[in-house]
Amino acid sequence: MSEFWAPVDPDVLKRERARARELRASPWWKRRISTGVCYYCTKQVGHRALTMDHLVPLARGGTSARGNVVPACKDCNNRKKGMLPVEWQDYVASLGERDT
Repeated sequence: MSEFWAPVDPDVLKRERARARELRASPWWKRRISTGVCYYCTKQVGHRALTMDHLVPLARGGTSARGNVVPACKDCNNRKKGMLPVEWQDYVASLGERDT
């Protein structure tokens, strides 16, 4: 995993979290989760079981914008933690290698 962590101003983080709450209440997000499919594992979990995940985490400089949020099941969201998409792909690939 990369060791890149940019310091994030607490005020910026607070503002981005507020934007995320607004986005979760938007019709766009409701349409996005209506399929009930997790972005990462592609399992059908139902719309109520989906959470909002930031592709580039807020703690690593991400924003609460439409292009940076995806629906994820709780399990995938918890396993991804603060990883970037490329780090997540490496993590999932390493799990596959252990299974073979």
